[in-house]
Amino acid sequence: MTLMLSVSNLSKVYAGKKGDFQALKDINLEIRRGEIFALLGPNGAGKTTLIGIICGLINASSGKITVDGHDNVADYRAARELIGLVPQELTTDAFETVFSAVSFSRGLFGKPRNPAYIEQVLRSLSLWDKRNSKIMTLSGGMKRRLLIAKALSHEPRMLFLDEPTAGVDVELRRDMWNLVRKLRDDGVTVLLTTHYIEEAEEMADRIGVISKGEIILVEDKATLMHKLGKKQLTVYLNEALASIPAALADDALELSADGYTLSYTYDAEQEAEGRRQQRGIGDLLNELNKAGIGYRDVNTKQSSLEEIFVSLVNR
Repeated sequence: MTLMLSVSNLSKVYAGKKGDFQALKDINLEIRRGEIFALLGPNGAGKTTLIGIICGLINASSGKITVDGHDNVADYRAARELIGLVPQELTTDAFETVFSAVSFSRGLFGKPRNPAYIEQVLRSLSLWDKRNSKIMTLSGGMKRRLLIAKALSHEPRMLFLDEPTAGVDVELRRDMWNLVRKLRDDGVTVLLTTHYIEEAEEMADRIGVISKGEIILVEDKATLMHKLGKKQLTVYLNEALASIPAALADDALELSADGYTLSYTYDAEQEAEGRRQQRGIGDLLNELNKAGIGYRDVNTKQSSLEEIFVSLVNR
């Protein structure tokens, strides 16, 4: 495993008239080269502060950050050149043209002029037709694409996307997802913060959760869904039951008020933590058959990443 980003014992404290506020507390995080890492957290959790410190926009109170082996303080220029940042806010000169804005961003990093590369970036973001348009004439979605183009202008190897699809329509969101996947396939490492948890579920290789300035979990997405997800089986009965049969009394079954529906929730955490093994779904259906309980249909549902996230933060 090759690391693209390493964050060690990072903290940030803001001084205020009413006392100090600790925005980040002893953050330790490693991002692998070529992965899409989604950082989830509620408002005020510290996501934007963390990105700002990594990108050199905010000074840390303590800790160390390296980007592809370059210390982001001692070797700032080398570290920053590897990074592309797409901020939440639209911060562009309204009277510039699209092509000029992206070309200027490339020049800020000392990169030589490369109109062919700028054209490639603009085409990939469906901005080429707008290359001579002033930024003030663009729609909100087009301005969001422009921020990504500016971040890619100097050919970074790590891209930070801070709420990249906030306020954009579903079609544009899908286009951005496809672009991010292509960047990952081209070897670019992506760190994404988002309020749209379906983005993380759709795109991320690994997921981190930050709450109140602390990283509370980092896990491969598939492993997280397996360990913390719940599966629910709903059985639709042929005839109403007055109560749950005695043979099934020890199982986590819920009978609906009308007696026509049985719900069975399987918690994968119980198995992971070595607690009492729950009955498998197949065994449960066999027990229903033995008890002479007929059913006309069954339905299964697994916890979404959103449900897992809410559960983690509430803890």
